[in-house]
Amino acid sequence: MFELSKQFRFDAAHTLDRLIETESSRRIHGHSYRAEVFLRGRPDPATGMIIDLGVLQRAIEDAHDALDHRFLDEIDDLGPATMENLSRWIWDRLRPTLANLHRVSVYRDSSGDACSYWGEEVAA
Repeated sequence: MFELSKQFRFDAAHTLDRLIETESSRRIHGHSYRAEVFLRGRPDPATGMIIDLGVLQRAIEDAHDALDHRFLDEIDDLGPATMENLSRWIWDRLRPTLANLHRVSVYRDSSGDACSYWGEEVAA
């Protein structure tokens, strides 16, 4: 079994209601994000690849273009612009074309924050 990943970066603005640090979060502000898409599988015997990286790049470009330099509050199916919702949203966007999608992680490197989504509900 192999795991292959590809990263992309996007910059976006949003507002957010929080329990602490509410004043700055409620104002429009932005972040630089890094997302990583993980696929798992066995390489095709003929090609030696889990997926052609060109196919993966095209799938990711759709998600990237929908997020980069956008106001995340205006993305109808995102919900509050949390890293949890971003990782789930990217998963939902990629899953129809990437059957062996395993995980999506979203990072805010400047603050050391990260969140991963596996596509299944986890009991609390």
